[in-house]
Amino acid sequence: MGSGVVELSAAELGAGVVLGERATLVQFSTAFCQPWRATRRVLAQVAALVPGVAHVDIDAEQHLELVRRLEILRTPTTLVLDAHGTLVHRAAGQPRRAAVLAALADAL
Repeated sequence: MGSGVVELSAAELGAGVVLGERATLVQFSTAFCQPWRATRRVLAQVAALVPGVAHVDIDAEQHLELVRRLEILRTPTTLVLDAHGTLVHRAAGQPRRAAVLAALADAL
């Protein structure tokens, strides 16, 4: 990924994906990833709580090129994008709601 700014478009994340007006929570998961359901629940709750925030769940196995480009090393990994699709925060593992809200504050 290097030291440059990372920007992602809706098209890069998959067909039918719409980025949030204010921010987007991107979850990378796999079928063998145990905490993906809990992660999805937390991110969906936060997206529902904060206006203009979208949650996108990406199957890492179906998007290997993107996984390699973003250096996703484990799942789940959560990315927080601002309104322009710029990566402002990333975290691996099952997130806590408070941590997601704090990371989201950087994007808003």
